[in-house]
Amino acid sequence: MAELNELVSVIIPVYNAENCIGDTIASIRSQDYTNWEIILVDDGSTDESGAICDRCAAQDPRIRAIHKPN
Repeated sequence: MAELNELVSVIIPVYNAENCIGDTIASIRSQDYTNWEIILVDDGSTDESGAICDRCAAQDPRIRAIHKPN
């Protein structure tokens, strides 16, 4: 179990996941433990996944969106 002050990094690969990435992020955000960061790695999605990642990152400073070409 992580100690209360440890930062937990959650790295999520994203590719054409517009139907589930919002729920995935919401699930992490709803946890009781709050010392975390989410790193979303968009691997050249051709749907709205990248835009969803950007919106989530703009709403919470603990979330980062990285965009890479596939």
